[in-house]
Formats: sequence, structure tokens, C-alpha cells
Amino acid sequence: MNNLSNSVRLTGRLGAAPEMKSIDEERKVAKISLATNYYRKNGKGETVQETHWHQLVLWNRQAEIAEKYLHKGSQIAIEGRLANRFYTDKDGAKHYVTEVVVSEMMLLGKP
Repeated sequence: MNNLSNSVRLTGRLGAAPEMKSIDEERKVAKISLATNYYRKNGKGETVQETHWHQLVLWNRQAEIAEKYLHKGSQIAIEGRLANRFYTDKDGAKHYVTEVVVSEMMLLGKP
């Protein structure tokens, strides 16, 4: 059961091309926004679509694959873990961020 703690699986489409950064000569990181849709019925019986946005972080080889093959609208499935962090902006305000650190990624198709 240890594998189920802090485990996330998502399938969705990219909102933009991966944002790439090189940490040093050996390490790369890609940041991606992933949209997932949830459908439900409202009080009138109408189907309502809710879109949720998730911030993904991919490291090293996965970042290179993302850079080469992914673009806005690409559909992917991922598995990873939640990571929380915070930063302080130039005005001194604290911002909290929740990201999914991807451990597995599957390319599903073209937009």
C-alpha cells in the first residue's frame, strides 16, 4: 500500500508548449499546464463541464521527451506525486504552489 500514498494519475491536454529550463549541463526541467475535464449534471439535468488546471514538473529524460514531442493541445496521461512549495515575490507576498512531479508519462495522441 505504500505506492498509493501521495499518488496522482491524470489524463488531459496541454494548455501550452512545455516551458524548458536547464539547471546545469546535465539536468533539465520542463513545466507544463495540463487541463482535465470533469462532467456533471446540474440541478436542471444539464451536463456541465468543469475544467481543472494542473501544474506538472518533468525532470531530465522526461523533460527532453516533452520538449521534443509535446505542444499545446497534446494529450497525455501521467502518474506522479504531489509536491507543495512556496515563494516570496518582490513585494514580499507569499505564494503557495502545488505541482505534480511526474514519474511516468504516456503520449496519447495529437490535438
